[in-house]
Amino acid sequence: MIARLRRLVWVSWRPIAERAARAYVAGPTLSDALRVCDALARQGLAATICPWDGPGDPCRRVADAYLAAVHALARATLDCYVSIKAPSLGFSGDLVAELLEAARPHGCGIHFDSLGPEAADQSWALLAEAAARGGRLGCTLPGRWRRSLSDVDRAVELGLRVRVVKGQWADAGGGGAPDLDARDGFLRVVDRLAGRGCRVAVATHDHALAGQALARLRDAGTACELELLYGLPARQSLQAARAAGVPVRVYVPYGHAWLPYGLSQARRNPRILWWTMKDWLLGWRWPGAAPSV
Repeated sequence: MIARLRRLVWVSWRPIAERAARAYVAGPTLSDALRVCDALARQGLAATICPWDGPGDPCRRVADAYLAAVHALARATLDCYVSIKAPSLGFSGDLVAELLEAARPHGCGIHFDSLGPEAADQSWALLAEAAARGGRLGCTLPGRWRRSLSDVDRAVELGLRVRVVKGQWADAGGGGAPDLDARDGFLRVVDRLAGRGCRVAVATHDHALAGQALARLRDAGTACELELLYGLPARQSLQAARAAGVPVRVYVPYGHAWLPYGLSQARRNPRILWWTMKDWLLGWRWPGAAPSV
């Protein structure tokens, strides 16, 4: 019965979700992402860009998209780095080394996104190898994973900047706990990072949680920022960042794979649709957002 009601709600709200995705997505190309980053910069917002590959895209094609992003940022005057997905590169040390070689002369940061728990060990092995080569590197730690507390120590040792997220995937294996509360886990990771010397990005649209996390980091003297996902409602989160006196960075995905992802997120979390409607009613839109049709 509940499943049937959820389907009925989704059928009713899907047109709104599709319109929101069209209105907020950066677009299919790198130039679309750079246009959005320029608009964000004019509002005092930093960015990170990530080309989203589709299922079955060859690793070489994915690497070339990452390299194009690095070269574009080298020519731009933006506070922006490139986020990558290690599984999309086949966990290839050679491809990551090629990417770091292109990024290093320009001081362009390379950030490893977090995917499913099954990819964590290989991603960390690749991160350690990359850190040995030098450069500006970062990692993402999900609050839902028990291993994230020990991964904090590894990140500090490697000198990585850290993005803390609630986590999309539960850590169901390797001693994990699928029922670990994402908010509590998020704050535990933040507390483990506080005072440790890393720069920390608090990545959540939960403005209450963001406020708590940023306050704890600032009280510990830890450099921090709020990171938001372009395309999701952000008015209250931006207010939380202003209240905390911290900068804001926006994760800007681009590519054809983003639209179905945005729709799936809305389906899993119907609150996104309500947040979107409130922002519309209050006249708030992301800088650089394409006109809705």
